[in-house]
Amino acid sequence: NPNAQAIIAINPHSAHVGVTRFNGVTTVATLPRGGIIAGQAAIINLDGTTQWEMALVPAAALVIDFPRVGGGGRAEFAFMQAQQRQPDLTEAIRARDQQVERLRKLLRDAEAYARAQEAYARDNRNVPRPDRNVVLEALVPYVRGERPVIFRADREQEIRAVIRFAEEMKLKPIILGGNDAWKVASLLHEKNIPVILDGVLDLPMREDDPYDLLFENAAKLQKAGVRFCISTGDTGAHVRDLPYHAGMAAAFGLPKDEALKAVTLYPAQILGIADRVGSIEPGKIANLVVADGDLLEPRTNIRYLFINGKQIPLVSRHTELYDQFKDRP
Repeated sequence: NPNAQAIIAINPHSAHVGVTRFNGVTTVATLPRGGIIAGQAAIINLDGTTQWEMALVPAAALVIDFPRVGGGGRAEFAFMQAQQRQPDLTEAIRARDQQVERLRKLLRDAEAYARAQEAYARDNRNVPRPDRNVVLEALVPYVRGERPVIFRADREQEIRAVIRFAEEMKLKPIILGGNDAWKVASLLHEKNIPVILDGVLDLPMREDDPYDLLFENAAKLQKAGVRFCISTGDTGAHVRDLPYHAGMAAAFGLPKDEALKAVTLYPAQILGIADRVGSIEPGKIANLVVADGDLLEPRTNIRYLFINGKQIPLVSRHTELYDQFKDRP
C-alpha cells in the first residue's frame, strides 16, 4: 500500500502525545506497518489540533518491510520446533525470492508509469493519456531517488540484500532496525547508507550473543564512520523512553555528545530535515527543551519545552493521574 499515508491515521489528541512531550521529545517520525510496502512515513511536531498542523513532512519516506527467509523470525521457528516440525528452508527461500521479484516488478512498473505520464505531458495530442494508478503514482518520487526508502532489516544477510536491491533499483535506502549493522559497518560506510537503530534496549537475537551486543551497536557504527541515529522502535506508549535508549548506548562506548546527536541532529540529517530541526541555529524551527540535568539521564526533569517557538504546558495523562490520586487517604 504505497499510497497509504501515516499522516492520515495520526490522532493529535492521543494521550501518548503529552506523555512523550513530557520527556523532552518534540518531533517524531511515524511509520505505517503491514505488508511488504507499508506506506509512507510522516514527520510531525508533537503539537497541533489536526494532523496537518502537526506535519513537518507529510510524506517523508516509503516504508518497506524487506522480504526475509522465514519472515516470522525466531518466534515462528521456536513454535515449529515445539510442534516437532522442521522449517522447510528451500520453500522459505523460494517464497522470499517470489516476494522480492514482485516488489522489483512493482517498482519497475512505477518507473514505466512515470515515463508514460511525462510523455503525455510533453505531447498530449499524439500520446494517449495513461490510466491513473494511485499505487504507482505514490511510488514515483521514490523510484526516482527524490525521497528515501526506509527498509526494515535486522540480520546481516537481510541488510546485505537490501543494499544490493537498492543499488539495482537506484533507490535512496535507510536501514531501520540494524541489529546486525555492526557486522556490515564497512559496507554501510562505503555506500553511505544510514541506519536507524531501534533495538538498543532489546535482547540479542541469538542465544550465544553477549548480553551487551545491542548496547554497543551504536558505538561500533560510530567508530566505523557509519551515519546512524537511535529510535525506540515503539508504537506510541514508550517513545518517551528515547533519551534512555541513547543513554544506554552512551554507557556502552558511544561518546556522550554523539549519543545526544543520535536523537537530535543525526535523525534530522538522515530524514532530510536538518535545515529546519535537530540543532539550535538561527533560521531553524524553535523546538527547544530546557532541563535540570543531562537529557539522557532518567533522573533529569524537563522544566520547559517549546515547539515551533510556543511554550508547551508540561501536562500529561500521567501528571493528571498523579494530581488526582496523590492526596488519596
